[in-house]
Amino acid sequence: MSRSGKDRDTRVKTAKKRTASSTRWLQRQLNDPYVKQAKADGYRSRAAYKLSELDDKYSLLKGVTRVVDLGIAPGGWAQVVRKRAPKAAIVGIDLLPTEPIDGVTIFEMDFLDDAAPALLEEALGGPPELVLSDMAANTVGHKQTDHLRTMGLVEAGAWFAIETLAPGGTYLAKVLAGGTDTALLTLLKTHFRSVKHAKPPASRKDSSEWYVIAAGFKGRAEG
Repeated sequence: MSRSGKDRDTRVKTAKKRTASSTRWLQRQLNDPYVKQAKADGYRSRAAYKLSELDDKYSLLKGVTRVVDLGIAPGGWAQVVRKRAPKAAIVGIDLLPTEPIDGVTIFEMDFLDDAAPALLEEALGGPPELVLSDMAANTVGHKQTDHLRTMGLVEAGAWFAIETLAPGGTYLAKVLAGGTDTALLTLLKTHFRSVKHAKPPASRKDSSEWYVIAAGFKGRAEG
């Protein structure tokens, strides 16, 4: 028997200590098919499907043997890498605690810490073919400031990729509405043969996030 539109979705009652916006967020989570599918598939977050969809389209994980996951928490992307490239060495880093993942080395520290890049390289045991960045700065409520802080992390990830990637490697990073700014775009185009933006279906339409895919790393000798 079909149900009416009114009772099709789960409704969340507004609690006394819950704001209207948090109630809307919770209701959206409860009714999000990707959230439900993630639970069914054993993924830690719906973000796993963003990487899966990007990989389906761009073959990011094909043949990779070493991967760095910047902003690994809660671990959804690393789970996808483990599933699709089971023999790949994976090293991740995040300020937030991340539950262990079999076959993944995880550092709980700030990627901007001076010691972080060397720790990641040493743990990986060789140059990565893929650097993933799902990093985003903690928001302060000021749109322009939040954008600049997050894009600063994207740029830091880009420099890490440029300094560590194997020739032909790829840098995939989450960016915000407006895409990659001019300076960063120029940097990526200087070091990579292909730079494009993509928004996978799993990325909510009302979200400001996009992904930049810089592929075909030219190598430091050419930089």
